[in-house]
Amino acid sequence: MTPSVQIIYALLGLALLGFFSSLREDLAGAWALIACGTLLVLIADSVLVFLLKRPGISRRHPGRFALGVEAEVELLLTNPNSLPVRIAVFDGIPGSSRSSELPWRGRVPGKRELFVRYNVRMLKRGTVHFEPAHLRILSPLGFWERRLKMGTPDKARVYPNFEPVLRLMLLALQNRENQMGIIKKNLAGVSRDFHQLRDYKEGDNLSQIDWKATSKRLSLVSRDYQEQRDQTIILMLDRGRRMRSMDGELPQFDHCLNSMLLLSYVALRQGDQIGVLGFGAATSWFPPVRGPHSMNPILNHLYDYETQSVPSDYSEAVNVCLQRQKRRALVVVLTNLRSEDSRELEPALRSLRSRHLVMLASLREQEVDQRREGKIHTLTRALSCASAHMYMEEREKILGQLRSLGILTLDETAQNLPVALANSYFDIKQKGMI
Repeated sequence: MTPSVQIIYALLGLALLGFFSSLREDLAGAWALIACGTLLVLIADSVLVFLLKRPGISRRHPGRFALGVEAEVELLLTNPNSLPVRIAVFDGIPGSSRSSELPWRGRVPGKRELFVRYNVRMLKRGTVHFEPAHLRILSPLGFWERRLKMGTPDKARVYPNFEPVLRLMLLALQNRENQMGIIKKNLAGVSRDFHQLRDYKEGDNLSQIDWKATSKRLSLVSRDYQEQRDQTIILMLDRGRRMRSMDGELPQFDHCLNSMLLLSYVALRQGDQIGVLGFGAATSWFPPVRGPHSMNPILNHLYDYETQSVPSDYSEAVNVCLQRQKRRALVVVLTNLRSEDSRELEPALRSLRSRHLVMLASLREQEVDQRREGKIHTLTRALSCASAHMYMEEREKILGQLRSLGILTLDETAQNLPVALANSYFDIKQKGMI
């Protein structure tokens, strides 16, 4: 039990009265009576706060949070006492989270329940733990606070921010791919499987007409085609220390995860399979799955991925991929390219290219573009701009060498990478490259 702010005010007032009573002897007796009365009130108030029954508290939350997105948590406060109780509550939210709505202060009526809702934003992926809540119960007169730690520990999962994926899904259901920035190019007869026969429509290509069916029906019949399905895409994600670098509010690693989720959803919707290989000091393998319902298993696999404090081993990752994935696939390597990678990266991707179609998707720092495009006013700014151009020339040189080996490349900022990756996937599918 600790004194509240009110007790300080009461003692200050008592001291002030004592000062004035010292100036007049006839007020000394009155001051003594007031002091004794105040002391009795404080003692009685402290006894009353201990006589109060402990309130009850329980917590309810979604169980799954999206990184950086606010979600609602609900507390149920129960007052078993006949009198109302004033309470301040600070829930035991994870250390890697933020909430501007705590602590909550209010009054719980006697013999009643009260729901308290607040929003919390998770700043780190993986499994997080809620600790018991901290309660401060004010005494009936407000002079004392009784501090309690109540409730049960709890845990939840924080997933990559899949809100953009959900937005994509809604747009896709309305056949509005252009609003997503995803461009689908129709190349008739290329990389397409036969789907069905239908009546001829004005504008159909002559090559689409099925003459055998036309002769039987005595009316023009066209063939319908669909994109090739049941192909495999392997997403190789760099988990090395380089991916810890911050790009905006998130590490580069999390930006790559968001891009992977978008591509995974698009590919699963097209009827293809998605597999995941994380590599760093060690590798982790998630075998290919198909169907839109497979987004949940992919999220459950990726949500606690973390970067490691060592450089990535590209050669080991490629060997694992070749051992695990025998059938030809599109292998997308997501990393942040550096000039020092060329010696190890080129032979590794060349080996991977012998069996699979390979794409290197490199995440470029937004800061590099800002330095290149900013205005130059000082010598320091000029040197910064020159170093950014030199850095980009080195990256482009490595990317050019990889393209000469038949490896597809992307070099995009975090903002553009998700859609650029999806557009490249559609281009590859429609050109029949897998």
